[in-house]
Amino acid sequence: MIPEAIGAVSLAIWTYLVFGRGGFWRLRDHDSPLPEQGVLVRSVAIIIPARNEAEVIGHAVRSLLAQNYAGGLHIFLVDDDSSDDTATVARRVAEHTRGNNWLTVVRARPLPDGWTGKLWALSEGLQGAAAFEADYFLLADADIVHPPGNLASLVARAESGGFDLVSLMAKLPCQSPAERALIPAFVFFFFMLYPQAWVARPDRRTAAAAGGCLLIRSEALTRIGGIAEIRGEVIDDCALARAVKENGGCTWLGLAEDTYSLRSYGTWAEIGKTISRTAFAQLRHSIVLLWGTVAGMTVTYLAPPILLGMGSKAAAMGSGAWLLMTIAFWPTLRFYGRSPLRALLLPLIAAFYLGATIHSAMRYWQGRGGLWKGRVQDPART
Repeated sequence: MIPEAIGAVSLAIWTYLVFGRGGFWRLRDHDSPLPEQGVLVRSVAIIIPARNEAEVIGHAVRSLLAQNYAGGLHIFLVDDDSSDDTATVARRVAEHTRGNNWLTVVRARPLPDGWTGKLWALSEGLQGAAAFEADYFLLADADIVHPPGNLASLVARAESGGFDLVSLMAKLPCQSPAERALIPAFVFFFFMLYPQAWVARPDRRTAAAAGGCLLIRSEALTRIGGIAEIRGEVIDDCALARAVKENGGCTWLGLAEDTYSLRSYGTWAEIGKTISRTAFAQLRHSIVLLWGTVAGMTVTYLAPPILLGMGSKAAAMGSGAWLLMTIAFWPTLRFYGRSPLRALLLPLIAAFYLGATIHSAMRYWQGRGGLWKGRVQDPART
C-alpha cells in the first residue's frame, strides 16, 4: 500500500504543477510583444556592483554604452574593494566607446556590519547617482551583456504595464557538461518557485526578480525605504521584488533570449557551490523546512522512476508522474537548445540539487553560509 500511496501523491503533485501553477513551465513571457511606444525620454542611472570583475566588466559596460535609448543614461560602476583592474578596464572601455563622461566609478566604503556585499555596493552606487535624479535605476551585474534595445524594452515594459519593477533572467552559459546538465534545471526550478504569471499579478503575493538585469522606478525604491530595508538579505533580488509588491507596487519577470551572462561554471563542483550559496537562506534557515524539502523532492522527483518496479498500480502512477515531469521540462530544454531526451534525467538532476541544498545547510551551521568572493554573506545567527 505504501508504494501506491507515494505514487498517488507524486502523480497529484505533478498534476498540480503542470495544470495549476501558473503555467510556469511554458516560459511564454520571454518573447511576448510590447505595445507600440512613442519616444521614451525617461532617465536611467545604471548601477553595476563589481568586485574583481576585470575579466567581464568591459563587455558589460560596452553593451550598456551601446544602447539605442532616447532618454538620458549614465553608468555608476561601484568598485567594491577589487584587487584587480576592474575600474581601469571599465574606464578604458568607456573612453573608447562613448567617452568617460558617461561613466562614474564609485569607490565603495568598507562593508558595514549587517549588510551583504552586493547590497552595500548597490547602496553606494545609488548614493553616488543621487545627483543624476534618474526616473529609473537599472541594477545590472558585472557579467551581463545586454543587446542594444534592452534598456528601451525594459522601460517600455514598465511604462506600458505600469510596473514598478521589471527584470529579466539573463540566459546562462550552457557549454560545459556540467552546465548542459544542470543549468536548464536551475531555470526550471526557479520559475516553479516563482511562476512568471503570478509575479505579474497584483492579487498574488508571489514576488521575484533576477538581479542581473533589474529595472526599478526611483519612486518605488523610495517608497520601500531604499536598499537599506533589505540590507541583510542573501537572495537580494527576490527580497527587493517582495518589498516592492508588499508596498503596493507591481512587478514583472521575464526570461531573456539575448541578454546573457558571461560567468561560466565549468565543473559540477562550481555549480554545486553556487546552489549551496543561497539554498538554505531560501528555506529561511529552518531545519523543519529543510527536512520538508528533502521529503518533498524525494516524493516529487525521485519516487516516480523507483516506483516503476513496485507493482502495477504503483508503476502506473509513477510512470504518469514521470511523464508529466518530462513534458514540463521540455520547454526549458528547448530554450537552451538541449535534447528533449534529457528531460528523462530530471530525477537525477534533482538529486544533485537536493544534495547541494543539504550542503548549504551544513555550510551555514559551520559559519560559512553564502560564501562569495571571500565574504561570508549568510553567517549563522546564534
